Amino acid sequence: MSFEVVRRQDPAAVSEILASIPDWFGIPEANENYVRDAGRMPSYLAVEGDDVVGVALVNEHFPLSRELHLIAVRRDRHRQGVGKALLAAVEDDLRADGVRILEVHTLGPSDTDEGYARTREFYLAQGFVAMNELQSIDWDGPTLILVKPL
Repeated sequence: MSFEVVRRQDPAAVSEILASIPDWFGIPEANENYVRDAGRMPSYLAVEGDDVVGVALVNEHFPLSRELHLIAVRRDRHRQGVGKALLAAVEDDLRADGVRILEVHTLGPSDTDEGYARTREFYLAQGFVAMNELQSIDWDGPTLILVKPL
């Protein structure tokens, strides 16, 4: 199964992908915010035929840095290179725009959730460096901030 990464906003596809992975995205209000953000933020979609199998959203806080606001891959496509390809496309565009740092927030390691342990492993394998774990900044509980120089 092959896919391509395209830049296109598609809030409905984001909603479907988040619904496929409730272990990571099981809070309806948070999902609604991601879907709304998908209509306004730069969006990268992993597309296979007519199906969207993954999505990444990017948020700009400052000119030389960006936040990977969301990266999500449909459950049946986990561990098949979709997330890696989405991240590579984001990074290529950011480098071309002169962006120097990419950050991402995820559930911190002081929480023992196994799914998020795999999420952290993914980011570390892609060259992100854990910078700080803070309490209750993005959600109730620990938030790990990771950064990647571009």
